[in-house]
Amino acid sequence: MRVFVTGAGGHIGSAVLPELIQTGHEVVGLARSDASADAVKTLGAEVRRGDIADLDGLREAAADADAVIHLAFNHDAVSPQDFAAAATADLTVARTLGDALAGTGKTLIGVGLTHTGDAKRDAAINANPRSAVARAIAGFTEQGVRAMLVAVPPVTHSTRDRHGFIPRLIKIARASGVSGYIGDGANRWAAGHTLDVGRLFRLALDKAPAGSQLYAATEEGIPVREIAENIGRHLNVPAVSIPAEQAADHFKGFPFITLDITMPNTDTRQLLDWEPVHPGLIADLEDGHYFTTS
Repeated sequence: MRVFVTGAGGHIGSAVLPELIQTGHEVVGLARSDASADAVKTLGAEVRRGDIADLDGLREAAADADAVIHLAFNHDAVSPQDFAAAATADLTVARTLGDALAGTGKTLIGVGLTHTGDAKRDAAINANPRSAVARAIAGFTEQGVRAMLVAVPPVTHSTRDRHGFIPRLIKIARASGVSGYIGDGANRWAAGHTLDVGRLFRLALDKAPAGSQLYAATEEGIPVREIAENIGRHLNVPAVSIPAEQAADHFKGFPFITLDITMPNTDTRQLLDWEPVHPGLIADLEDGHYFTTS
């Protein structure tokens, strides 16, 4: 297949592209900068210069492809206002890509979660502004698109992770002198190694039926206290509970510390015959690379 990938030079894109190319797909990666273009070219993909604000360019690239994998998003937007604005912009992009593929039977793979039927989980999903993007992508299944969603774990870890949850926690711990968590730290974060997540996207393209909701977490949920304690040991600072009323000040620029995000992965593993082979989060932390690059 000829596959158009947005966010091709990013954290996850850099793992998805080699998977696609090594299994015989022809890949076109969207690159908005010279550095991104060089990265995409080095990975072996064709470069398409532009960005997700160029809607006409996106339509053209999608129409010229057999499949689209949409990974681009403004991950620098962490404040509630900026994140909502980034999600609104992403909704426009998703609709543009889907409209370009409507009625063709071609594939559109996006990032996100649809409703699960569990009231508590669905309320949490709905609270995320990106849920509208997921619903839009899923809705294209009814418009002749082989659409599917991949729920990427909030902690997608590896040596390629420079701006995710773990680097942010390490930065805060270094600045404050303590490795913090909220309350008893029992809230959990789903996790997955970047390379295992990249492989799942390729398997989704090759195997998953239209309308699939796939979960890319290799670990369903790790208590945040366990993560904070590991970070504290590596930095030689205490792991401490931060009172809820002090959380906004302590975890400045990181409002996700209280999230409880678990992802069941049994169905996805069985559907795609996906067996993660790379280290889990705690083993990756023990490797030490996060503490030499963060």
